[in-house]
Amino acid sequence: MSLRLAVPLILLALVALLPTIAPWSQVVLTIALAKGLAVLGIVVLLHAGQVSFGHALFFAVSAYIAAFLGKAFAGGELITMILLGTLASLAVGLLVGLFVVRYRHIFFGMLNLAVSMIFFSILEKFYHVTGGSDGMQVARPSVLGVPMERAGFETLLFYGALVLCIAVAWGVHRYLESPIGHMLKTIKTNETRLEYLGVSARRTLLVGYLVSAGLCGLGGVLMAVTQGIVTPEYAWWIRSGELVFIAILGGSGSVAGAFVGALVYEVVRTYAAAFAADIWQMVLGFFLLGIILYASSGLVGLYGKLMDRLEGKHKTPAGGAKQSMEPAQ
Repeated sequence: MSLRLAVPLILLALVALLPTIAPWSQVVLTIALAKGLAVLGIVVLLHAGQVSFGHALFFAVSAYIAAFLGKAFAGGELITMILLGTLASLAVGLLVGLFVVRYRHIFFGMLNLAVSMIFFSILEKFYHVTGGSDGMQVARPSVLGVPMERAGFETLLFYGALVLCIAVAWGVHRYLESPIGHMLKTIKTNETRLEYLGVSARRTLLVGYLVSAGLCGLGGVLMAVTQGIVTPEYAWWIRSGELVFIAILGGSGSVAGAFVGALVYEVVRTYAAAFAADIWQMVLGFFLLGIILYASSGLVGLYGKLMDRLEGKHKTPAGGAKQSMEPAQ
């Protein structure tokens, strides 16, 4: 097994074992995995060359669906919350997507932002339904009809989220490498050529948009169940910006980067808030600034460059002599 493949497997094993060594990390890691799923939705759109500054909309829709189900059914069922929350995000994604896929670049991003802020206002103003700025509690759901204590539920939620993230990451990778995934990438490089081939760019982007909305919805349900409360902040523009930042941090075109970036971001944010409570935003900002300036390809890109050096791909030719750049006589 190559070193390039061995290191990620070792890191994955460490993430899986960390809650047994440091129980406090379990909730932090679960939140990071939930955000990673949402960031993966941003990554899908980045492959089409589009950036959404309002995808927290779908994150919030599914989270509130989980809260309403828990309130209506005395806790509800985890699997039902995940399914219905994701379906609700897909439904809203279809309604919004049919409109926004007509636009590109800054118009695409700002229209998404506008829709998300409308939904944020609805959550704030309809106090008697949504709880307003106080939000809604999310009751601890049963799992396959079995009520669980808090400790057991959190452990199950973490390992379930970990397995789900691995499966979803594989599925998104397959999607991006499929013919429709390559058509999505063509929107970024040469949309006119795609139209000449008889393929609708809007329809292709709409499919990608729905995949993106579903991923954000999946992450929103896990976040709501983990934190036990949902607030309008889930749809706030800062949450959308956070997802974009994490995508850049991990590597904007990388499936693995979505989760690597989310894990690193959440750990740095947690420690910064714990040990520098008054200036944790500044600490986090400097960290992100350093990554953007000195590792523009993200953490995954930085890892790739490091592996290239370790594997000797940047060594000079045999004998250590540099090749001459002068043309042959």
